[in-house]
Amino acid sequence: MQRKLTITVSEEVYRGLHAKIGRGRISKFLDSLARPHVVECDLEQAYKAMGGDSRREAEALEWSENLMVDVYAE
Repeated sequence: MQRKLTITVSEEVYRGLHAKIGRGRISKFLDSLARPHVVECDLEQAYKAMGGDSRREAEALEWSENLMVDVYAE
């Protein structure tokens, strides 16, 4: 569920948000900035979700295997 919130920012911040983030994307941007500071994360659930992403797991495995090759070479 989404809720509407009215906030006040300086003219500089307002112009910067529109210029860098773009109209229609500011709410999502601000939500993503605030979320880690105000919403408690269930780490166990987050790790399960990451583990279920087979593409991400394959990339992580490839990265870790390449890291071991680099360590072995030294």
